[in-house]
Amino acid sequence: MIEITQFPHLLAGLNVASATLLAYGYARIRKGAKDAHRQAMLAAVGVSVAFLVAYLYYHANSGLAKFGGQGAIRPVYFTLLASHVLLAAVAALAVPWTLFLALTGRFERHRRWARFTLPLWLYVAVTGVVVYVMAVHIFPQAHV
Repeated sequence: MIEITQFPHLLAGLNVASATLLAYGYARIRKGAKDAHRQAMLAAVGVSVAFLVAYLYYHANSGLAKFGGQGAIRPVYFTLLASHVLLAAVAALAVPWTLFLALTGRFERHRRWARFTLPLWLYVAVTGVVVYVMAVHIFPQAHV
């Protein structure tokens, strides 16, 4: 069983996997490879669901992470974190809707929604990794 202290690393890895699958899925649809696009996007959804389950478990059992940075970096970090959290909530609604449109064959509407959902979802995945690197590796909370 993974230790609760390892969850931030797991969550970052799931965000990297999600972003990679999203970029691959986008590249596949641009080439007209619909089956590969579908597989990549379904995998991205699966990874994101795994992320959400792990995220909720982690925060239910460990509380909120502490940011150790001081000075001018604090407003930078918290602005990035706020945009990440806010847009993650939007993505949590937009992704299932965009997926539903594709699965029900409403491809024109799916395409219109995906133009909004893909960059949003990528932003959330990438900023999740940036927040992780900043809070865990660059500016960890000092233990006294």
